[in-house]
Amino acid sequence: MNEIRDGMSEIEECDLPDFCRKPTLVLGCGNILFGDDGFGCAVVDYVEAHYRVPEAVCLLDVGTGVRKLLFTLCLSTARPRRLLILDAIDAGRSPGEIFEINPAEIPPVKLDDFSLHQLPTSNLLRELQETCGVEVRVLACQTGPLPEEISQGLSKAVSDAVPQAAEWLVREYFPCATAPRGDLCQAGA
Repeated sequence: MNEIRDGMSEIEECDLPDFCRKPTLVLGCGNILFGDDGFGCAVVDYVEAHYRVPEAVCLLDVGTGVRKLLFTLCLSTARPRRLLILDAIDAGRSPGEIFEINPAEIPPVKLDDFSLHQLPTSNLLRELQETCGVEVRVLACQTGPLPEEISQGLSKAVSDAVPQAAEWLVREYFPCATAPRGDLCQAGA
């Protein structure tokens, strides 16, 4: 990977996409066509609708395309200092429960599931954390049963968890998170 990274050193930092240049990157992952798997995308949508995203934060709904983006980050000469992954997983908890997991502890069923969930592989996350010096965190939501075929929309339990996850994100990653609602951090202010 170092040979590829060396070739990218000729690219000017200003030519790199925002997700490489901003200090904080938040990625909403999932497939909105498979029920609760669309949780990460729904959180991104909620934050964009209810809060003003600070200039230092790049907030993206990456759907099921997160691996290519993470690979780009691993190769880039510039990358965020902090990365947050928002995704739904089945960890045997109560549906709609929000919890943070260590990237090294992603359940094996999630690591190899690249057709439905697309949570990034532990190798890319480990590369970003250990070799590139990026702080990597994963905020997860316990899914209810995922549909066998295409079925858009979150279950009530997971839908109810979206604002809670958004508040956690804002509190942890937006500099004005401690300010009351209605201030400049909220959309429309």
